[in-house]
Amino acid sequence: MTAGRHTHREAERAESFGEALLGGFLDRAHELHPDQVGPLVAATVVRLGGRDTQLLLQDYGQRTLIPHPGGGLANGAPLPIERSEAGRCFLTSRPVEVALPDGVRVYLPLLDGGATAGVLALTLDRVTDDDRRVLRRLAALVAGLVRTKDGYTDQFFRTRRSEPMSVAAEIQWALLPPLAMTMPQVAVAGVLEPAYDVAGDSFDYTLNGPFLHLAMIDAMGHGLDAATMATVAIGAYRHARRTSVELEKIYRFMDEAIAEQFAPDHFVTAQMMQLDTDTGRLQWVNAGHPAPLLIRDHHVIGRLEGPTTLPVGFGGAQPEVNERGLEPGDRILCFSDGLVEEHANGQKEFGEEQLITWIHRLDRAERGVREVARDLSHTLMQARDDTTTDDATLVLLEWRGPALDGEK
Repeated sequence: MTAGRHTHREAERAESFGEALLGGFLDRAHELHPDQVGPLVAATVVRLGGRDTQLLLQDYGQRTLIPHPGGGLANGAPLPIERSEAGRCFLTSRPVEVALPDGVRVYLPLLDGGATAGVLALTLDRVTDDDRRVLRRLAALVAGLVRTKDGYTDQFFRTRRSEPMSVAAEIQWALLPPLAMTMPQVAVAGVLEPAYDVAGDSFDYTLNGPFLHLAMIDAMGHGLDAATMATVAIGAYRHARRTSVELEKIYRFMDEAIAEQFAPDHFVTAQMMQLDTDTGRLQWVNAGHPAPLLIRDHHVIGRLEGPTTLPVGFGGAQPEVNERGLEPGDRILCFSDGLVEEHANGQKEFGEEQLITWIHRLDRAERGVREVARDLSHTLMQARDDTTTDDATLVLLEWRGPALDGEK
């Protein structure tokens, strides 16, 4: 190798400023104490010439973004998701820049698997394309770091908890997958209400190869009894699903688990689905749950009706698997009965018609499933004066179409 080629290769391998900055962040992240997440993020932003750094985390009610405390991080009041630039960044999952008298305030979504955990906020004197590229990558590293360290500490939980939380709700939140997932072929988003006192409602999903598996459950009763039943039901669902059994056998396994652990009059309604994201072929088993709504071109075109079986725990007959082909862009709304059976101020039930009316108002082409699910749940809660006598949970699923080349 000539000296000229050797020198050229050395130059190619030399660290750029951005590589050194992000590489230094990664080098420290592996064994970083959770207390040091904030200081590391703030110090990295300072090296970029930034200041007033904030880690804004979504509260469990999905209404505000709360500054996470930590050395080097700026304090501040919680910001409403609905009426703030940080909230706009959070809802759209896109960076937002706001001109200030002394610089530019930059908000970057903390994306992890398509879900947005919060927002990284900072101020620069000016913003270049190089800054934007490095900041976008830094935000991705911060999101992954927060997600990883969250498993080792209560600090992020405490930041996100803006109200006292019941023991039953603590159990349910620990049971849940991420509230949202966005992939090239499929997107999922869920909301639990009341967030700080939910008990019997839960949902679960996973993406195994081309197949999305999704379940929503509603355990009878309230409080710890309902939370315990929900835990057993979701645990049984996951166990059966991980052995790659069919939907009929998943139902049977869940049914036996509830029947063996609880009294004969205890039950769990359930909706279990499997979507082939390559073809749009949807299969489902309904065990006493409200029929999901099919949304096409942002309008409800019908219910996913078909043969049902008894709720889990009652020993129902072998369920019949329902099947339907979806079109790209179709959305499926699964919901618990608390969403439509609640009485507002002692008046008549909400009913599905009112739910459908709000879907038509809120589900628009430019809005993703996470934004629509959140706004739909909150709008219905506000209509009943933010009170409910039952859990009111929804999950919105979108099939985005078959994989394109390079997406698998």
